[in-house]
Amino acid sequence: MILRVNKLKIILFDWDNTLAETRSALVASVNQVLSENHLPEWDAVKDRRDRNLSFRDNFSVLFGARGEELYRSYKIIYLRKIRSLLSTFDCVPETLAYLKSRGIKIAVMTNKDRELFDYEMPLLFDPSLFIRTVCGHEAPRDKPFPEHALYTLNGLIAEEDISPEHVWIVGDSAQDSDCAKAAGVLPIRIGKPIWTPDLPDEPGIVYFNNFCAFLREISQS
Repeated sequence: MILRVNKLKIILFDWDNTLAETRSALVASVNQVLSENHLPEWDAVKDRRDRNLSFRDNFSVLFGARGEELYRSYKIIYLRKIRSLLSTFDCVPETLAYLKSRGIKIAVMTNKDRELFDYEMPLLFDPSLFIRTVCGHEAPRDKPFPEHALYTLNGLIAEEDISPEHVWIVGDSAQDSDCAKAAGVLPIRIGKPIWTPDLPDEPGIVYFNNFCAFLREISQS
């Protein structure tokens, strides 16, 4: 599929492992919490998570009644570590600048905790790039459900314009593309998901290996 931005009105980006490389901080922080509480490392428990839930909500799935307590400890440690470990990916700033220059609205739609997102986002980008940011638990349901996308789009685009031609959702995982398909917009996957094995390409999803390839494609239109 050749992507054309001439009719694109708004693009919604995932945050973790899409615009921001946060995996290093996440794994280091969660493993510190688990070690301090004499629990197995993240790699030993992550496969038991519910793939339809956010990292945050999976604490209760994985650790039961201690989930909220452990997540609070995780947040404290993560906020200490993230400044030195946070980065973006090649061609992300150039991609955002190009989209902005074309008059396309840019939003972030993430399942991430608002407190963590608001702390780290300005470390990477000028907040004025984004017309809206929506975090976990702010929409009626988070990704992969369509409510997250529709909530983000509300008031930014006419309901009749919510279509693959006018709205793209860009992420790294099935949560992102499933949300896009359910909302009736174009799913774009860039890179590889953090936690899930590689699967064959699915019809209807546009795939790119990295942001530089994505930028080359859209800048030709």
